[in-house]
Amino acid sequence: MRIVVVMPLGRQLGGGELMLAQLLRQKHDPDVAFTVIFLRDGPMVAEARAQGHDVRVVEAGRFRALRRRWAAVRAIVAIARDVHADVLLAWMVAAQPMVGLASMLSGIPAVWYQVGLPSGDLLDRIATALPARGVLVLSQAGAAAQHALRPRRPQRLVYPGVSLKKYDASTLPSAGELRAALGLPLHGPLIGMVGRLQRWKGMHVVIDAMPSVLAAHPDAHLVIVGGAHETEPDYPTELASQIERLGVGAQVTIAGFQQDIPRWMQAMDVVVHASDREPFGIVVIEAMALGKPVVAGAAGGPAEVITDGVNGLLAPYGDSAAVARAVSRFLDDPGFAASCGANAVGRAQAFEESRYARAVVQAVRELIAPALRRSQHSDS
Repeated sequence: MRIVVVMPLGRQLGGGELMLAQLLRQKHDPDVAFTVIFLRDGPMVAEARAQGHDVRVVEAGRFRALRRRWAAVRAIVAIARDVHADVLLAWMVAAQPMVGLASMLSGIPAVWYQVGLPSGDLLDRIATALPARGVLVLSQAGAAAQHALRPRRPQRLVYPGVSLKKYDASTLPSAGELRAALGLPLHGPLIGMVGRLQRWKGMHVVIDAMPSVLAAHPDAHLVIVGGAHETEPDYPTELASQIERLGVGAQVTIAGFQQDIPRWMQAMDVVVHASDREPFGIVVIEAMALGKPVVAGAAGGPAEVITDGVNGLLAPYGDSAAVARAVSRFLDDPGFAASCGANAVGRAQAFEESRYARAVVQAVRELIAPALRRSQHSDS
């Protein structure tokens, strides 16, 4: 089975790009091969080629550049025919309008991966309206949101994966050693967040929780690891103003974008993930794999991963008081925190990235099975 993956981005901005990288670096059944078409150039192009895949770049321009987009659709069709593709796989909603059109022109079946939580906006509606044999979704919450759109397409739930080898605490230095190496406070509890700086990620919610946490644990410190996002360039400035207004400048560090996330996360005592309508939350699994006590959102993907009070704690989005209570519960009761962390390691095993890669291929195979059978019959 030749899968032509169409990826709208060439560099990693979020979890969707990380998921594609995980898929491509796995060893697959020799009867499965990938051709990857990037609609923008970037570091991911070289990374995919380094894995031995057939990689092309078709610059598609902006969404409103209709002539360029149409030329890109025709280029996708030409490449797919040239490699005798069995399926076109649109990676993320932004790729599906072009893949759906390419499917119409070529007759090659299309599948797309809804890696977000659809809101029913124009792009979601266009993507859903265009031809596809089915949709991959990454959580039950995502499945329900996609199911609300018309026309309804067959779905397959494929939870994202995590490289558990990278997030194995036994292979990393101790938290104390890493705090010293990373320039973090050496004493007191370290609360951490990892994610790009966007409002829906909830950094401002956790900062709002800090005065309450500090009232009981004055030596606590919050570190936020993540870079600015091009769609919200003012958010980091808003966070800096909020920190100053609350008077917690000495207890909060915004570390910016960092490459070695396992080392930063290993240095943390509690990991908070405070996103609104999180489609899944790969960071949650990474922290759990390290055995960290995790506070995460009570809706969306994290609520499907965490059993509240067993392998983590859940708090509603926007509720800084609930976040403060959950963090303080871990800090007040080290035994409970350790128990949740130990249970979290076991839960994380279900999301190992090699299982994820197999599940993606199997889901695609199931969705296009009728078309594959017809093709094989005609070839014979």
